Amino acid sequence: MGKTNFDYKGKVVLVTGGVSGIGWETALEFANRGGRVIISDLREEEGKKSAELLRESGGEVEFIPCDVSKPDEVERLISMIIKKYGKLDAACNNAGIEGQMGSTVECQLENWDRVISTNLKGVWLCLKYEIEAMLKTGGGSIVNLSSIAGLIGFPGLPAYVASKHGVAGLTKTAALEFAAQNIRVNAVCPGPIMTPMLERIMESTPGFKEQVVSGVPERRIGQPKDVAQAILFLCSEEASYITGQCLPIDGGWVAQ
Repeated sequence: MGKTNFDYKGKVVLVTGGVSGIGWETALEFANRGGRVIISDLREEEGKKSAELLRESGGEVEFIPCDVSKPDEVERLISMIIKKYGKLDAACNNAGIEGQMGSTVECQLENWDRVISTNLKGVWLCLKYEIEAMLKTGGGSIVNLSSIAGLIGFPGLPAYVASKHGVAGLTKTAALEFAAQNIRVNAVCPGPIMTPMLERIMESTPGFKEQVVSGVPERRIGQPKDVAQAILFLCSEEASYITGQCLPIDGGWVAQ
């Protein structure tokens, strides 16, 4: 494991959407720092394999399947964590989808409902039950996954952009509501990060990668670890005076 900057030994940490991309990297980083990590995802077989891989590297990790858009499944997820570990110290609400590309006029109702249900309602449901659990044990820290698309507009992804703006607002509201109860709620707003989601968009849209790279002042696409490190910081005691913030991790994109 080696020496690490953030110590999560004995801490119970949940990462939703933890099978791939930013979620996987975040779970790995928490596990490498001694965290007792619960990965949650819709993809059960992949989730079990991901948890096993992390255990092989020395982490204490388990997988619990969950569809974050369904209240009973989210309630069950948190209940299972509390039943086994007695607490929840930190959570990263990462589960999300990009939906179909198309203008505001072209966006279909089914696509809108599916994206909002997963990306926004799913984060709210996770917050609802995570905060309830944390209130009983003296507090905790939560990081939601918004996006630079939660700070600025992006043509062709109306449902996704709306959902991520919603996550930013929800983050600020929850942070204000529970700051006095020792619960911190922040969001990270990644720019273009090399994840399966971005790869799918690049494959379906010729010239998209070149267009994206040209829009980043650092002239590169970020890596999942760039985001994971920020999430670990925000969940740590080193960030004890930070709450209600939406942190861009974007190579300078929104600074332009």
